[in-house]
Amino acid sequence: MNDDYAKRSDRLIAIFGGSGFLGRHVVRALAKRGWRVLVATRRPDLALYLQPLGGVGQIYMVQANLRYPESIAAVLAKADAAVNLVGILRQRDGQTFDAVHWIGAQNVAAAARAAGIQKFVHVSALGADLSSRSLYAKSKAQGEAAVREAMPDAVILRPSVVFGPEDQFFNRFATMARFLPALPLIGGGRTKLQPVYAGDVAKVVALALDGAVGQGTTYELGGPEVLSLRAILQFILEVTERRRLLLSIPFGPAKLIGFATETAAKLSLGLLPEMFVFTPDQVELLRGDNIVSRQALAEGRTLMALGIVPESFATLVPTYLARYRKFGRFSEQRGV
Repeated sequence: MNDDYAKRSDRLIAIFGGSGFLGRHVVRALAKRGWRVLVATRRPDLALYLQPLGGVGQIYMVQANLRYPESIAAVLAKADAAVNLVGILRQRDGQTFDAVHWIGAQNVAAAARAAGIQKFVHVSALGADLSSRSLYAKSKAQGEAAVREAMPDAVILRPSVVFGPEDQFFNRFATMARFLPALPLIGGGRTKLQPVYAGDVAKVVALALDGAVGQGTTYELGGPEVLSLRAILQFILEVTERRRLLLSIPFGPAKLIGFATETAAKLSLGLLPEMFVFTPDQVELLRGDNIVSRQALAEGRTLMALGIVPESFATLVPTYLARYRKFGRFSEQRGV
């Protein structure tokens, strides 16, 4: 047992949304630093896979729902710190952006304040904007404002598109390339993205809880590459060795298609594969670039400013997209 583990083994952190894609990276990073981790989730039985990421008894799960403040308060009663990672990409089954990103974040932050918690990290998203026409982006900004009001010293993180082996971005387009003759270039594919590795976001969460970042600060997290959506889809096709048409779709028609696929998903009671579903709100998000701002760069509110050299998606993504090749990871087939 190293000194760092011994020093922190009595510290308990509550992670809301810890069972999700980003959550597993955050849980792993904090467990390595010796934190006892309490994963608060609606379905604890579906989060048991996290336990091997730490020592025996170091990681455990408890039921909580952001819509019920009393369940949040019960989780935070003995916690020393808290992290809120809860987020959704589209609204369904009664889960709305406002309920999850805004009211949910407000409930967690208010409960953390009531419990006397001093260290609080809230993960939002690049593009969060109160004036945005995207409900996702607007609700993210409302959540930030609610957190900042309840916990002025909270650290807020705004990552760009997050990638990793279980991501819903690169994997989604790679899956689409397996079944569709063309991939959609919404708005011509000109939107710029700055994919950031989930492990790097987790490092910032850990630094914030260690007190190594500016309290009350909002950080913008992006990877080393800034590429257009078109360039990223071309990269995915190259890695998966697929030849597919890149079909340019203007924003207007794309929103109509999004409405149709969203409606079809509802009418099919979830039987329509998720990869075929995109919403008008997701189309709206692509109207603006999703990259670190010049202001954040100038003020040192980035990964590099924190001493973290961001991982390249061009290096890591091929390690898990190779399985989408027609003949698998070891295929010698080209241009399938």
